[in-house]
Amino acid sequence: MNNQEILSKKVKEAKEGNQKAFSYLLDEFWTDVYNFQQKRIGDENDVEDVVIQTFAKAFDKINTYNEEFSFKTWLIAISKNVHVDMIRSQQQKVMHSSSEEKEANTIADESPTAEDNLIMEQNLNRLLLCIKKLKEPYRTTIQLRYLQEKSYKEIAETTGMSHSNVKVTLLRARKMLFEVLKKQ
Repeated sequence: MNNQEILSKKVKEAKEGNQKAFSYLLDEFWTDVYNFQQKRIGDENDVEDVVIQTFAKAFDKINTYNEEFSFKTWLIAISKNVHVDMIRSQQQKVMHSSSEEKEANTIADESPTAEDNLIMEQNLNRLLLCIKKLKEPYRTTIQLRYLQEKSYKEIAETTGMSHSNVKVTLLRARKMLFEVLKKQ
């Protein structure tokens, strides 16, 4: 079986919901998408975020993939769109924050009030409760990545998972956490 036949088989299996096929596609194309975005963005954290979002969208929309076209090209197109969305979001935040800065300059004391601290603590407690609702290994990977700020390599060493399995697990964990948070 040649590479194109293997890829077609894996895409078909992924369309049927086969998790091993998703892992194969992630492993096969992660570096291509990462390197493409590294040249465009430069910042490692932003690149990683764009690539993770790219694969999340690709796996959500895998049934829309047309096999007449290259899978890699399809992923790169998705990653371009994710990057454009990220830039737009950042620009909106900048515009919004500049108007907030003008407003903030009229405030005498910028330290958080007791009410602000209480709200932040409640939000953190809510997030932690939602994380606790996740099943293993999703809970652990979210905690290690975002609460303990571990790298993928460190998470793989801690959990005994492969590097690519950590990526897939974290991708799914983020989706699940988002759903749990939406229900709250």
